Amino acid sequence: MEVQIETNELLDRLPPHLKQYIKPQNYEQYTPINQAVWRYVMRKNVDYLSKVAHESYLEGLKKTGISIDTIPSMYGMNRILKEIGWAAVAVDGFIPPNAFMEFQAYKVLVIASDIRQLENIEYTPAPDIIHEGAGHAPIIASPDYAEYLRRFGEVGAKAISSAHDIDMYEAVRELSILKEAEGISEEKIKEAEQRVEDLQNKDVPPSEISLIRNLHWWTVEYGLVGTVETPKIYGAGLLSSIGESAWCMKEEVKKIPYSIAAAYQDFDITKPQPQLYVTPDFAYLQEVLEEFANTMAVRKGGWRGLQKLIDSKQLGTVEISTGLQVSGLFTRMIKNEDNEIVYFETEGETALSYREKEMIGHGVSRHKNGFRSPLGKLKGINLAIENMGPRDLQAYNFYDGKQIAFEFESGITVEGLNVTGIRNLRGELMLIQFTNCTVTYKDEVLFTPEMGDFDMAVGKEIVSAFAGIADYLSFDLVTHKSTSETIRVALTEEEKELNSLYKEVRDIRDASATPSEEALNRLDTIFTIASEKYSNDWLLPLEIFELTKTDKVLSYLSEVQQKRPKVAHLIEGGLALLEKQTIETN
Repeated sequence: MEVQIETNELLDRLPPHLKQYIKPQNYEQYTPINQAVWRYVMRKNVDYLSKVAHESYLEGLKKTGISIDTIPSMYGMNRILKEIGWAAVAVDGFIPPNAFMEFQAYKVLVIASDIRQLENIEYTPAPDIIHEGAGHAPIIASPDYAEYLRRFGEVGAKAISSAHDIDMYEAVRELSILKEAEGISEEKIKEAEQRVEDLQNKDVPPSEISLIRNLHWWTVEYGLVGTVETPKIYGAGLLSSIGESAWCMKEEVKKIPYSIAAAYQDFDITKPQPQLYVTPDFAYLQEVLEEFANTMAVRKGGWRGLQKLIDSKQLGTVEISTGLQVSGLFTRMIKNEDNEIVYFETEGETALSYREKEMIGHGVSRHKNGFRSPLGKLKGINLAIENMGPRDLQAYNFYDGKQIAFEFESGITVEGLNVTGIRNLRGELMLIQFTNCTVTYKDEVLFTPEMGDFDMAVGKEIVSAFAGIADYLSFDLVTHKSTSETIRVALTEEEKELNSLYKEVRDIRDASATPSEEALNRLDTIFTIASEKYSNDWLLPLEIFELTKTDKVLSYLSEVQQKRPKVAHLIEGGLALLEKQTIETN
């Protein structure tokens, strides 16, 4: 049976291209071992983080409906998140960066609903429900931080990516899947790690999405708040990692005052971070975000912005000075000696919009073979068409239904029958339709009558360029297919038995804080089976010791610490927590 996500107004208004990433949580797929992993991490985190996390963390756990003892249900989270104006959806691991950002802009948390294996209990490069649910969700209970997250999503969704970014996204996604899947050979994991490392070491100019992803990493994922001397944790990567939350507070980890410089500091997702950034407060995060946004093509436009879209080889949008928005796959531009764009082209399906709404009659069916247009001022009059008043238009023969020929300062000529024009809210012409039209530049013919009607954008310049499309309904975007899918391996008979033992221990604990004699006898039997058949497992004996407090189990845990030094500190930490709780209870 699939556990459906309770909807709310925020989820209802998500566009189809985002809804395609949402999947049911499938709560019944969580095994008793998964539940034990969640409980161990949360108990350890809450105990430690109460001292080092931002003050909104513990309160946020309550406000967002996150239990320490059981993996949260998306159904329950949505019901409670609704009260603070947010929602949550389950997805399959990593999703494309722009889509992730856009979810945030809609005030929706993206939660990878899978959970890390016991072997990766301290840290996993894969997004999981511990990281997303217990890391991101609690801090959004802080209004200042929640607004930063929303605004970050708005800005990040417009960031232009490169082909290299897509390769990196797919490589990291594959590595995270392989590391969390059981039965995958070390050789295959090393190959995936090498692919990520090779891409990281590739010398390519940073794209907007890679720079804003750095800002996201050093704030939302690994951010500290307060002073460099006494910082508090708010980043989800730290809040969800029992290893890094302790490591990050050590002197070995350099603490740097947060600034826009963090955008140019790369990171390695597979290793602990050697430095972290400290913001004085959440309001300052907004200041740096706006400072960065001022460097982006969405605000600067121009030839650099258009070049970024051409290089990205992905759907993007330019906005012209009249407000006309052109969305499509940009392939070409012509510049003059002052680096001003005098002509641009798209290839394939293109749509025209105004204020994020597709203009009637100018969707992809009309512009299925691309869109092209000159820009700039007309030759000899030093005036752009958009700045012409009625008398100017009359003087230069811009009449509907009249043959016209004119030349731009760039040397581009347009000759054809002026059919009609479309104006913006200011009354300026922003699009003119011609028939029987020829457009030339030097010795090149850019458009001929055989190509159909010529729709010419009116405007002096491109004032904005950004990833994605102006009106998301213009294109069919429900087409995403990742090159890698989460690997689900059926449990072996031994794994099924071990999980059943975990479930029995959980049921005994849930029934009573003080087990009956019968329950204690059963726990002793479970311990015998576990110690004989599953000697590599340390968490089940720890849960048994929590209920029995017997020397036999404690002695066994000491043996496991000697035999498995890599998990010795996890056992020690669990025992210390139990001892502390015993003292507090007494």
